[in-house]
Amino acid sequence: MGRIIALAVAAVGAAVFVYAGLPLPLLLGPMLACLAAALAGVKMKGMGTLGIFMRTFLGVAVGSSVSPQVVAQMPSYATTLAFVPVFILVIAACGYPLFRYAFGMNHPTAYYGSMPGGLQDMLIFGEEAGGDPRALSLIHATRVLVIVTIAPLLMQWLWNADLSAPPGQRASQIDPVEIGIMIAAGLIGWKVAERIKLFGASILGPMILTAALSLSGVITHRPPAEIIWAAQFFIGISVGVKYVGITGRELRHFVTAGAAYSTVLALISVVFIEAISLLHLAPPIDTFLSFLPGGQGEMVVIAIITGADLAFVVSHHLLRLILVISLAPVMARYFPGQKG
Repeated sequence: MGRIIALAVAAVGAAVFVYAGLPLPLLLGPMLACLAAALAGVKMKGMGTLGIFMRTFLGVAVGSSVSPQVVAQMPSYATTLAFVPVFILVIAACGYPLFRYAFGMNHPTAYYGSMPGGLQDMLIFGEEAGGDPRALSLIHATRVLVIVTIAPLLMQWLWNADLSAPPGQRASQIDPVEIGIMIAAGLIGWKVAERIKLFGASILGPMILTAALSLSGVITHRPPAEIIWAAQFFIGISVGVKYVGITGRELRHFVTAGAAYSTVLALISVVFIEAISLLHLAPPIDTFLSFLPGGQGEMVVIAIITGADLAFVVSHHLLRLILVISLAPVMARYFPGQKG
């Protein structure tokens, strides 16, 4: 029943956004509607396996954009990729004291709350180290919520980005056999990646498999617009329902902390984005989407809609996730107060 309610709330949110002409209605509408319903005490549930499966099409979309021309230009990303480790260190240096001293959280909660990695990975690491899993969940959910909500508005304001264009061709314009191959690639890539415990399995597994199919000429299109729209819808639900069951104390303490952290993140991101833009190292929109630490899936959705360089955007988020996930447990030992 909780899932049916979530679907209904999300549908209403999407309809309101469409009617009002607001940006990314099938992502932001469900997300903010489910958030409002959760804060009002409505009992909802995430979409479970179906929700995860819908994320696989974002990996398929990225993988299908990989061509020999894209592969040839990837070495040119090295200069901006070199900014990513510094970006992470600055975020940690600012986020950790904020959570630890301004909000009084213990060391593992403050540390893993400040790491801009994957939500599930930071929850696992943080809980194993003695952190508060509910605090970590709400902090990272708020990070994604704030960034994903603000990013489209900034893009429209700064660059007049068109967020209303279809994210690809309609299903009627693509060979049904190729669509079937895309669906299979999403499912198989996800499950194989999950089996070998690859982080971000639902996106990276399909991305890698579809890239191979794209380079070999088996896949020549991105997933149809209808599938990308559906993926947006389910991602919106997944973010909003994370606030179900929230208490007044959690709202005042953890969500406020997450919102403050998101503000700090935004300011840090602006500095890096501006530096890269002034050095003329990459197009502004590509840089903007690459150095906003929202969720990987959410940033991919926005990149698809705006026509940004998917390979560029994903490579920067991928490096960020790899560095955070691989180094976070090691770096945690060297931060002060680990016994607190």
